[in-house]
Amino acid sequence: MAQIACNRIEPTGKAAGRGRGGGLPPTPVTIAVAEQKDVPVQVRPIGSVEAVAVIAVKAQIGGELKQVLFREGEDIRKGQQLFEIDPRPYEQAINQAQAALEKDTALLAQTEANLARDRVQADNAKDQAQRYDALSKDGLISKDQNSAYQTTFKAQTESVRADEAAINSAKASINVDKAAIETARLNLAYCSIQSPIDGRAGSLLVQAGNLVKANDTILVNINQVQPIYVSFTVPEQLLGEIRNYSKGRALPVTAVISQGNDAPGKATGQLSFIDNQVDNATGTIRLKAVFPNSNRALWPGQFVNVVVTLRTLRGATLIPSEAVQSGQKGQFVYVLKPDQTVESRIVQPGETVENQIVVESGIAPGETVITDGQMRLAPGARVRVVNPVNAPPANAAKGGF
Repeated sequence: MAQIACNRIEPTGKAAGRGRGGGLPPTPVTIAVAEQKDVPVQVRPIGSVEAVAVIAVKAQIGGELKQVLFREGEDIRKGQQLFEIDPRPYEQAINQAQAALEKDTALLAQTEANLARDRVQADNAKDQAQRYDALSKDGLISKDQNSAYQTTFKAQTESVRADEAAINSAKASINVDKAAIETARLNLAYCSIQSPIDGRAGSLLVQAGNLVKANDTILVNINQVQPIYVSFTVPEQLLGEIRNYSKGRALPVTAVISQGNDAPGKATGQLSFIDNQVDNATGTIRLKAVFPNSNRALWPGQFVNVVVTLRTLRGATLIPSEAVQSGQKGQFVYVLKPDQTVESRIVQPGETVENQIVVESGIAPGETVITDGQMRLAPGARVRVVNPVNAPPANAAKGGF
């Protein structure tokens, strides 16, 4: 935002004494010219930087931590292998499950062969039982002989049922063996611990050679820093205005980063989150903005100055805030007239922007207002302007007024 040029008029030499004709000397004042420009209406809280995701990496199986495959503090890619747990016990588990599968598969084949044999025998026993049953009815054989053939047929039928049950049991065992193999393979895959996100690794918390338990010790923390959040709070009185201006569009948010003696850095993002309740203890509400953070300027845990731009006042009239005075009739300013006298003018101040005030009525762009020395003025008082307001200040080379 451009600064309003102003000059402080100091009495010098004889000019500080009485004016011509013995009247009161003109009063030295500071002046500024009212400007017209577009003014952003902003909220400026303090915020803290937060990682979008914080992953605590743990082992999903137990065993000896064999290798660490990254360096502390380096950037990590999604899918990159970070650790290796000794895989030998889990390779052995796969071999055992494979052997059990082969055994149960052979048992199934044997049971299926028994079933085929018993079915042939059962069919033959059935034919004999039917034939001898007819002969018994004709009185050609004794009842005891017929009963023997009927019993043989029933026994063969039960053998077939037993074989079918054995086959179902063998198939179930094979399914169990296959599940055991998949579990063993999954455990073997867990021996290679990979990063679930792109991010930056923190301190290594467990060194190679240590025994780790499943889902117990955190091995390393990974922070996702691209994109990244800035969290901040605003007074609850601003909630309605923020919600109103954020409808249908994302409010622009700027994070100003202190860089020591260097000029402050800036990052641009968008408002992404408004909390669902006001903190009763502080009377504030929490908000978040998301930033691409492509240059890694924002770092988790860092404090930044946040600027939320709600709207822009087009063609607003601005004057220095020190020009506005309070009187019995309200707020007013002293306006410098062409004849070097001043008049009092009631004004209606609006938004405050840094050290300037938007004047909604009472002052027109281009008019000159008094910014210092008002306590010695009254309407019609004469003032002395040594340098024109648009002239370069005497100490402009040093950056002052």
